[in-house]
Amino acid sequence: MSFVLILSCPDRPGIVHAVSGFLAERGGNILESQQFGDRLSGRFFMRIDVDVPAPAGVEGLRADFAEVAGRFDMHVEIHDAAAPYRTLIMVSKHLHCLNDLLFRTSTGSLPIEIPAVVSNHPDAGAMAASYGVPFHHVPVTPDTKPQAEAQLLELVKDLDVQLVVLARYMQVLSDGLCRELSGRAINIHHSFLPSFKGAKPYHQAFDRGVKIVGATAHYVTGDLDEGPIIEQDVMRIDHGYDQDAMVGAGRDVEAQVLSRAVRWHSQSRVLLNGHRTVVFR
Repeated sequence: MSFVLILSCPDRPGIVHAVSGFLAERGGNILESQQFGDRLSGRFFMRIDVDVPAPAGVEGLRADFAEVAGRFDMHVEIHDAAAPYRTLIMVSKHLHCLNDLLFRTSTGSLPIEIPAVVSNHPDAGAMAASYGVPFHHVPVTPDTKPQAEAQLLELVKDLDVQLVVLARYMQVLSDGLCRELSGRAINIHHSFLPSFKGAKPYHQAFDRGVKIVGATAHYVTGDLDEGPIIEQDVMRIDHGYDQDAMVGAGRDVEAQVLSRAVRWHSQSRVLLNGHRTVVFR
């Protein structure tokens, strides 16, 4: 069986030897190994893809590795590499990121399984249905927001969701919900912040004559649009782009950046390092 092992711990000698020795004792064949020692934080990060002969199971490996983890004060996750990541997608009226994620999943490009799409508007229902994905319309008003968020958490629990993706979901999550989803919710937004906030940021950028458009994918926190960044990208534009062309270019970048962030997270390639991330691409 193939497994992915990720860990972080205080940096000290002997970590790689202990981990590789543990895997070697069980006949493990390491397929990929990446590591990073952060001298600023004094922490060590590691990701390993490994084949371990049957009948080793993920629960057995976790139990056996507990001694090594305890010795080095490690935060460890071990996953079955073949298991698709159960990912719930939230969206409002802009459907380009949702369409991209659904398409990439349907072709096998993304190693995720989408048990549901949730929206505060009905617009995405037809698109979700075309991919055979259940759609949940959960309207949100200031008065119903607590009930809507409770319904979302119920879906996360009932559907055994591992990751929530805000694919242009235009509602601010409460601090309580952000804490519940800490480290397992990803948001995408344009990279004009903080210069062009509010409605129609691309039109504001056009009026200012900007020469690049970009996007940022990050983990969701209670600090709006300030969570640990996973991926960013930009695209150069020029005077020939009108507002509509700029919006189109921005949507392309948003979809690409979000799909990369979702892929890396679902492959356990993103490790939190305080308010920053370590990304083993």
